[in-house]
Amino acid sequence: MASVEPSIVDPSLRDQLDIVIPTIRNLDFLEMWRPFFENYHLIIVQDGDPSKVINVPEGFDYELYNRNDINRILGPKASCISFKDSACRCFGYMVSKKKYIFTIDDDCFVAKDPTGKDINALEQHIKNLLTPSSPFFFNTLYDPYREGADFVRGYPFSLREGVPTAVSHGLWLNIPDYDAPTQLVKPAERNKRYVDAVMTIPKGTLFPMCGMNLGFNRDLIGPAMYFGLMGDGQPIGRYDDMWAGWCVKVICDHLGLGVKTGLPYIWHSKASNPFVNLKKEYKGIFWQEEIIPFFQQVVLPKEATTVEQCYLELSKHVKEKLSTIDPYFTKLSEAMVTWIEAWGELNAPDSKAADFKPSKVGTRTAK
Repeated sequence: MASVEPSIVDPSLRDQLDIVIPTIRNLDFLEMWRPFFENYHLIIVQDGDPSKVINVPEGFDYELYNRNDINRILGPKASCISFKDSACRCFGYMVSKKKYIFTIDDDCFVAKDPTGKDINALEQHIKNLLTPSSPFFFNTLYDPYREGADFVRGYPFSLREGVPTAVSHGLWLNIPDYDAPTQLVKPAERNKRYVDAVMTIPKGTLFPMCGMNLGFNRDLIGPAMYFGLMGDGQPIGRYDDMWAGWCVKVICDHLGLGVKTGLPYIWHSKASNPFVNLKKEYKGIFWQEEIIPFFQQVVLPKEATTVEQCYLELSKHVKEKLSTIDPYFTKLSEAMVTWIEAWGELNAPDSKAADFKPSKVGTRTAK
């Protein structure tokens, strides 16, 4: 069992966390997040037409990368980064040099708790990531490391140390994260339930990861946070974050790392078009009935002791087992390998930061 290293860092993690935002539009939504984001560095990944000017409110410290930057920085390996899909955000994970990542969509606003107080989602993600997880034995009081909670009677003392938390998966109020068929039959449904809980997802259990309110420890699990090959030119979309979640959970289980879900909530403001979504999801709705059993049954070798090794092993299984469903999975398995190669190049000790400059930068206003 992995041990938990005591945290001696500033709980705010101001110098150790990047905020990654994929977008196709002006980032006016940042004004609402200013009290919580203004002291952090933003990595903005512009999707679609690279000639379009994206306006970012003044006073934020940021880098903005467009498709031209991705092609210039990665060269031929840029083929692994999705185009016209929010999966492009994972390029931001690759160029970041921070220990932690928080990613959020540009249609997500600050939610309020039941008392009417604004929720600092980033602060809660940090709390989740800096406390251990308990994937090997479920605690009926949910997160035992949270203030005011503890392990219940009967919980093995040998497991109470917990394991490092690799992923903090947040939730949403207002617009639920539904697939297209559910959107179509429940067009007016809104999520109004605020559940004041955080829990560790047990070992051996998969979950549908949503990428619009997500924090993770880049040092622990970063190379596995590949949001797949989706969007333009691909037969599937809207499965990018779920693909990453399935891969991440299998690898976390193998390496003895934890995944938490629950708090924090954000306010999801805009429902996407269910008919457009159905076109993107159509094949995935059928494929997932075979993909999920694949992930439930896959076994990684004991010799795979790093995230990169695990991910390359997983890519072999994808090619061997899932390519019978559709040739797309052969292409996806190859993209997984390309992703790991590109990650290694950009994060090599001798890589030159000057080669990875974005098209646009902004500097935080001095106070």
